[in-house]
Amino acid sequence: MPGPIRRMRVAFDAMSLTSPAGGVRRYAAELFGALARHEDLDVIAVAPAATAVLPAGVRAHRIPLLAAPSNLGRAAVVLPATLCTLARDVFHAPAYTAPLWQGQPLVLTIHDVVYARRPEWYPARIDPVRQWFYRTSACRAARVITDSSFSRDEIVAAYGLSPERIAVVPLAAAAQFTPAAGVARTLTVLHVGDLHVRRNLPMLLDVVLHLRRDPRWTSLTLTLVGTDRGVLAALLSQARDAGAPEALVYAGAISDEALVEHYRRAAVFAYPSRYEGFGVPLLEAMQCGLPVVAARAGSIPEVVGDAAILVDPDDSRGWHNAIAGFLSDERRASAAADAGLKRAAQFTWAATAVATRRVYDRVTLSAPGT
Repeated sequence: MPGPIRRMRVAFDAMSLTSPAGGVRRYAAELFGALARHEDLDVIAVAPAATAVLPAGVRAHRIPLLAAPSNLGRAAVVLPATLCTLARDVFHAPAYTAPLWQGQPLVLTIHDVVYARRPEWYPARIDPVRQWFYRTSACRAARVITDSSFSRDEIVAAYGLSPERIAVVPLAAAAQFTPAAGVARTLTVLHVGDLHVRRNLPMLLDVVLHLRRDPRWTSLTLTLVGTDRGVLAALLSQARDAGAPEALVYAGAISDEALVEHYRRAAVFAYPSRYEGFGVPLLEAMQCGLPVVAARAGSIPEVVGDAAILVDPDDSRGWHNAIAGFLSDERRASAAADAGLKRAAQFTWAATAVATRRVYDRVTLSAPGT
């Protein structure tokens, strides 16, 4: 009688589960939770923080009393030392950086390379050492995963990697993002995502302030959900200087339950970002039945397809007209919401897990000794 089929052992850097970046935390939780539902995979969280919540089916591998003061120290010491004690078939680094030794065969996820392509947006944080660390991690990987074809091309331009080494694996919205019947929409334009310079929010606020001059929309507000990365003070001043401080509502970083309610109650979702590697909030909004206006920039067109109105990031009149069209025409907004629901249904975390598993199969089959 043949014995049981050996399960592939997939180890991943569990720091991603407690990352300060909300998108990284969601990626790790959703992806590795979906992978753990594959019966032939053993998914192992390497060196998780004490506060980390492991997805169902994922087990932890820890080394007691081993810590590092920085991500670079973790990559140079903690992860390699931990991996010396762990049998595995593949190691997956889910967010930009990887162990500087050990960890092979290595799969690395790079969500975008905005820090390399537009470093002027991160002058205080993206120093030469960090840039070296990111580049070295990319070059060490047997295979790089990224979220969009746009990001694949940007990685090639930034690091000179061969496109054949990069797998495009789209993301998805989580299952809890759903529409709700009978929930009243409010006069709110919603933006979700950390408040970065690249998100182009002064333009969006200016459009909302202009729309408020219409007697139909004097109570229109712009609600911002996400962590402020240094632009909120200027936005608040912009609203005050216009004589309408109440036009801007900052919700901050909130729970998923509260976020779902924002999606369900807003009238329009607006995403004027100048650069995105994917843009999960676009799918979350669509999956909640919210009409979307988004920038014709970065990966956004390949994510939304024909299910959103796309506008040049600098075309303030175009943004004004697109948002006004949804506010003034219920049938137009309803048609856009239906199109968004259909588009979002094409992206699932189960599919992301299957495509990621194919990458693991490829690197393990080509690894020395296999």
